[in-house]
Amino acid sequence: MPTAAFDTASNRCTHAPRRCRHACALLAAGALAALSLAPACAATLAEKAKESGCASKPEVVEGTMYRCVTQSGFTSYFNVPGAPPAERSAGRASATPTPAGFPKIDTATQKGRDDVRRKVLTDELSAEEKLLVEARATYADGAPVPLPEERANADKYRARISRLKQAVTVHEKNVEALKKELQTNR
Repeated sequence: MPTAAFDTASNRCTHAPRRCRHACALLAAGALAALSLAPACAATLAEKAKESGCASKPEVVEGTMYRCVTQSGFTSYFNVPGAPPAERSAGRASATPTPAGFPKIDTATQKGRDDVRRKVLTDELSAEEKLLVEARATYADGAPVPLPEERANADKYRARISRLKQAVTVHEKNVEALKKELQTNR
């Protein structure tokens, strides 16, 4: 398939109309790389950055959404229609250096804070595990003893079983989340 070229200044395709419709359809579908239209989009990104008053290089927020810092110091967000969806980078593109005189925490203080946090998480985990044991005992593997008012009304019994099962699930998720948090806090 021949490459198509799109003139951003006139918003027109430089090829025959049939090819232009095909190129525009592919452009809308996000197949920009297959048509070698990346330079046209790069110019569009630069134009959008200039329109937004960017003083820094635009960075991808998500998909076709970009952000930059303007000359006045504000953050500007803009979308580049037709640009191929880009994935956000794992790390920050431009790390800002720590300003001089910024307060720093010494390692002993931070270690003390980490120890307190770990203790709080451990206490929460033990309390949540106790609640999980109680919830499982009440649930009784889906067959708890019916209450007197539930003997005559099966819907009430099913509703209570559903609530008990939901409570067990919530406590299991909480225990799992707390254990995961303790693993990352070591």
